[in-house]
Amino acid sequence: MILFKRLETQPTRLGIFQEMIKKASIYSHPLVHHLMDPGAQKEKRDDDKKVVAEIMARCFVPTLITTTSWEGFRFVGHEIRITEAVESYGAVVWPSALVLCYFLETNVKHYNMVDKNVIEIGAGTGLVSIVASLLGAHVTATDVPDLLGNLRYNISRNTKMKCKHLPQVKELSWGVALDENFPRSSNNFDYILAADVVYAHPFLEELLITFDHLCKETTVILWVMKFRLEKENKFVDRFKELFDLEEISSFPSLNIKLYKAVKKGRKAGGVQGKER
Repeated sequence: MILFKRLETQPTRLGIFQEMIKKASIYSHPLVHHLMDPGAQKEKRDDDKKVVAEIMARCFVPTLITTTSWEGFRFVGHEIRITEAVESYGAVVWPSALVLCYFLETNVKHYNMVDKNVIEIGAGTGLVSIVASLLGAHVTATDVPDLLGNLRYNISRNTKMKCKHLPQVKELSWGVALDENFPRSSNNFDYILAADVVYAHPFLEELLITFDHLCKETTVILWVMKFRLEKENKFVDRFKELFDLEEISSFPSLNIKLYKAVKKGRKAGGVQGKER
């Protein structure tokens, strides 16, 4: 089963924001009335809960016990079976991956994966890469050497004879041998996908270098992040030095945000505004 940590609420943040609005003396603006309206806030929370419930409903538990434990997911009209390795953070399906899979499936008009070159960094169990492959993308799933065996297994069992393009699995240790393994001249990725790559590791600068190395002027990064620690907020600030970052979806009940990013100073195609 997927384990979800109990989320801490932050009731004071809204209060602080409301006080800032009051001090600005712009009560006549309709957006302010919306933000200050408890009914509107409740409606927003209810909408969040509905979408989160729909995302989490994509998981299912196998009815039969087999020699190999696995978890089930339903995306793009397919039953996806994922084997996890609970001894490693990187080989577990976290809620951020489900959020990104759901987003890709429900926003195909604006983020069409068909025949697109896609790379996932920190692919872990491979769920996001599998969904992108089922949506028609040329996918390269990457992670550190220790996770590649399980990653290959999951991708193979869920995409064989089901995808337009056979996904590839490659080693990628952030910041290591990038020019050798992923030369800039051959990088032609339409999308970089990343789910929960900023957590409990000391390689944030290497992660930023990797994003920059793989990203061309027209590349779109779709990055889902669960906020847990202060250093994660700092990483977002550091990320903004190199990329134009846009929040396109937010799930307060999960403390998760979905971002779209492009190289700083360049605007790539895609929907403007927020998607749910």
